[in-house]
This record gives sequence, structure tokens and C-alpha cells, in this order.
Amino acid sequence: MATYDGLFNALGLRAWCDGGAEKAPMSMADLLAKTKGGGTTESLWNTPFPSLNALHDACKAIPQSRDLTQGLEAGFLDIRDILRVVVDPLTQPLSWALEDMLWVMTHTPWWIIMPVFFAITWLVTRSWKIVGLVAVIIGLLAFVDQYNEAMQTLAIIFVCAFVCVIIGVPIGIAMSRSDRLQRVVIPILDMLQTLPPFVYLIPLIFLFSVTEPKLYGIAIILYAIVPVVRLTDLGIRLVDRDVIEAADAFGMTSRQKLFGVQIPLALPNIMAGVNQTIMMSLAMVVIASLVSAPGLGVLVLRGIRNLELGVGLIAGFGIVVLAIALDRVTKAALARIDASQAQR
Repeated sequence: MATYDGLFNALGLRAWCDGGAEKAPMSMADLLAKTKGGGTTESLWNTPFPSLNALHDACKAIPQSRDLTQGLEAGFLDIRDILRVVVDPLTQPLSWALEDMLWVMTHTPWWIIMPVFFAITWLVTRSWKIVGLVAVIIGLLAFVDQYNEAMQTLAIIFVCAFVCVIIGVPIGIAMSRSDRLQRVVIPILDMLQTLPPFVYLIPLIFLFSVTEPKLYGIAIILYAIVPVVRLTDLGIRLVDRDVIEAADAFGMTSRQKLFGVQIPLALPNIMAGVNQTIMMSLAMVVIASLVSAPGLGVLVLRGIRNLELGVGLIAGFGIVVLAIALDRVTKAALARIDASQAQR
């Protein structure tokens, strides 16, 4: 006898419940209970919560939790083809960008890639100390034969962070100019920020083949875009009202105020958002190795699967030093922006 049999009997729903009963063979537990002359009597202490499964035991017309999840799966599969028709063309450029960047970063000789990295680092930071740090980190990764995987990781981060900035900054600007849009977008950002990273991959696996780069590209972008959107919105809203009034007094149009006053003054916050977006992209690249994303995450996964402790630890150390290098470069660029604004 199920715990909630009495409830359905009292409500007069027994006929409805028995009508929904399946003509399936009895389970071993039911057979044992019947052999013993009925179900066990449960104490109040052990009374189960009236969940779907507990209610289903008393009334077969009520679906089980598994029926609910199967319904979601069936509903998603029904609209999958329509979604693919819409999403496939929109996301195909992301696949091309990832494939091209991966090819460039892995097929260009190291003696070209490394000087290019050092030159870019110098142009962004104007610090020989940071250039030296980047040189040591890339040289160390190359020395332990993880140069190719490090370049793959950087290629994915560069493309995904660039797409995040291209999409996220305009959204942040639009949010700063409309309180209504901000109220709509913030719950979406909250959801994206709190969803576990693995959850991003589940619907994408149903939509795309695991061999398509956009599968992991979309997951990384969705996970990493939140900081740049939030901090762009915040940075523009924090611009001093006196400065805006002065711009109005000079007769500036909205576009002139945005590009000549608000964005330059909000640049430190926007760069802080870019820094966080790059860090979150790096974290997601490792998780995306589960769905064929190349790079250092594959070595971490190999270390876990094959119990190769050294491979996993060295690859993990490589990810840490890459994160340090990217963080120092972006923070040095941010410090330069702050210093140039302080001199004005």
C-alpha cells in the first residue's frame, strides 16, 4: 500500500487513478509486498514528500518525474529541425572563424607566432616586464611540448572573446540608454551567469554535430559574454552627470556624447569587462574539451580518463600560466588607459 493511497481515496479519485493504471507486469517489490500480505506501514518520520514519483505510486494516472523529462526531450526534438534552419546559417561564420584561426595559429611556424605575440604585448602594455613574462610562459609551454595545444587554446579564446566584445558592448550601451531594456536583459544575464557550464552544452549537442566548432564556440560565448555586457552598462551609467550637462551645454548630439564623452570615460570599466570575459572564456575552453574543443583541456581530460596524473597536472599548470599571462596583459592595458585619462 502506497503512502498516499488514503489521500486519493478520501478525495474520491480512486476510480480516476485506477483508470490510469498501466497493464504492466508487477515489479519484484510489488510481488514481495503482495506475498507478505500488503505493503509496509510507514511511520510519520519516514513519510516521503508528495513528489511526482511518490504520488504515482498511489495513483498511476499521475506521471512520474521521468515522464516530465521525457516530455521535455520530445518537445525539444520536435522543434530541433526548425531551430537548425534558423540557427545554422547565423552561427556558421563562427565555425569558419574558429577553423581559420586554429589553422593560422597551429600551422604558422613558432618563430613567426612568438615575435608577433611579443610585439602585440609591447604595443598593448608598453612594458618589457610583461613581454618578458609572456616570453617565459610561451617558451615554458613549448619546452614541455604543449605549444600546439596552447596555441589552439589561445585561438579559441581570441575568437570567442572578440565575438563577446562585438556583441556585448553594443548590448551594454543599449542597456545604459534604456531602463526598460535593462530590466529585460538583466534576468537573462543572471540566468547565463548562474547556469552550470555543463548545462550550456546539452541543447547544443542536440542541435549540432560534435565535430562542428560552433558547438563549443556558442557555449563559450554564452558563458563569457556576461561581464562585458554588465560592465559596459555600468561604466556608461557611472559617467559624471556634470560632464553630460557640460556636453549638452556645448550642443553635442546624442551620438557625439556617446562616442566623444561617455565611451571614453567608461573605457576602464569596459576593459575590466573584457578582462573578465577572457578569463571566463579560458575556463569554459577546458570544459568544452568534452565536446571536441581542442587545446590544453583535451590533455586535462586525457589525464582524468587514462589516470595519467602527470599529463593532467602539467596541462592544468599550462592553463594557469596562460590565464596569468592574459590577465597581466589586459590589466596592464587597463592601467595605461587609466593613466592616460588621469593626465587629461
